[in-house]
This record gives sequence, structure tokens and C-alpha cells, in this order.
Amino acid sequence: MNRIAVVTGAGSGIGRLVALALLDAGFTVVLAGRRAERLRETIAQSAAAREAALAVPTNVSDPESVRSLFATVRDRFGRLDVLFNNAGIGTPPVPIDQLPVEQWRMVVDTNLTGAFLCAQAAFRLMREQTPQGGRIINNGSLSAHSPRPHSVAYTATKHAITGLTKSLSLDGRPYGIACGQIDIGNAATDMTAAMAEGVPQADGSTAVEPTMDAVHIATAVRYMAGLPLDANVQFMTVMATAMPFVGRG
Repeated sequence: MNRIAVVTGAGSGIGRLVALALLDAGFTVVLAGRRAERLRETIAQSAAAREAALAVPTNVSDPESVRSLFATVRDRFGRLDVLFNNAGIGTPPVPIDQLPVEQWRMVVDTNLTGAFLCAQAAFRLMREQTPQGGRIINNGSLSAHSPRPHSVAYTATKHAITGLTKSLSLDGRPYGIACGQIDIGNAATDMTAAMAEGVPQADGSTAVEPTMDAVHIATAVRYMAGLPLDANVQFMTVMATAMPFVGRG
């Protein structure tokens, strides 16, 4: 059976690499992201047949945009096997008392509400389809466990993703819907480029932090996505070995 996957934030970074890995594994992949041209760039990097990839410009924080995305999946393919809930943003690193509420809301709308909206739509489709079931993989973060300085909005939303993952795992159990979370530390992407210059530490210092090749994240997600539905990776942490996480602070 042809396996159908949706990857959000597929125009860059982790989302792009995961979309390419799933295409390489034989999935048909629906790539969602704000910018159509970036989605097309991702598809152009794949050796898979063009009909195996579909770009659907999507704003995950907009309920109507998310409804349209999953309606397209249902109408075009008739089912959904995997959602990689990946789209996310942060804010500039400022103390909580200097963070504009508008920036807080933007992060919450994208990282948390966007993940909820996509999970809700995927859950509905997976519950109604025949055969029933599917898999939702949420992109958490090491910030789902321990914060960096001046990261209140990002950290709060990533802690909330863990609650979303657990609730989806419980609520999906009767319908064969599995949900897991991958927590990523210092994968080398545009978002971590500043680590080569030095980033704030919990003791007030600034330090260069090691990174790892982000392809390892794509490999991990491909493994999670390929499991049969009677097995699940509930939580996985993949991080640069020498980064300051264990013992952070």
C-alpha cells in the first residue's frame, strides 16, 4: 500500500530533510509550508518521481489553511499514514519582561496551536479512513525539558508539545493512531548557525556550542515513521553529543 505522509515546515531545515528522507523511503509526501517556492526547491532536491511529492502552501496557525491542507490530502490520496508536525518559530532572546505579547502570541499560534490544528485534522482523517489508524510525530526540542536563557515563548510551547503528544497517544489508542515525539538538540540548520559565534549560557557566559549533521534527525524520523502501528517510539532525544544539555544550568 502506498504510504502518505504530511510534513509541515517542509521548505527548510529539519522539515526539508525529513521530507526528502521520507520520499527516499518510498512515501508519497505532501509538503506544507508558508512559501511555495521553498517547497518546490525541496521537491527539486529529491530523486523520487515528481508524482510522489505535492507542495501545498499552508499557514499552520490559520485553521482554514490547515483544513484546506488536509482536505487536499483526503481528496487526492484518500488517506494519511504519517504526520510530521514540525513547523515552528522562536523569538529574539530577550528577558520575559521585554517580550512583546505580539511575539508571544505568534510563537504560540505557530508552535502550539499550529501543531494542535494539524494533529486534530490528521487524527480525524486517520480515525475515519479504512484501514483505520496512522502515526503523528511531533517535533519537540530539548527545550521541552530544559530552557535556554531568554526563551520563554519557545520553551513554554515546547513543554506544551509534550502534553499534546501524551494526550494524542492516549486518545489515539482505540483507533490505531500512534503518536511520538522527537526532541532535537543542536542539529546544524539555519536556526543553529549562531552557535558557531557563541550563545548565552545559564551562568551568564557566552559559549560556542557543538552541532551535529541534521541528516541524523531525518534518519530518526524515517525510522519512527516506518514502524508498524503496533510499535511506537514515544519519545526520542537526538542531540550533539558534547552540547551542554545534561547538567545545563
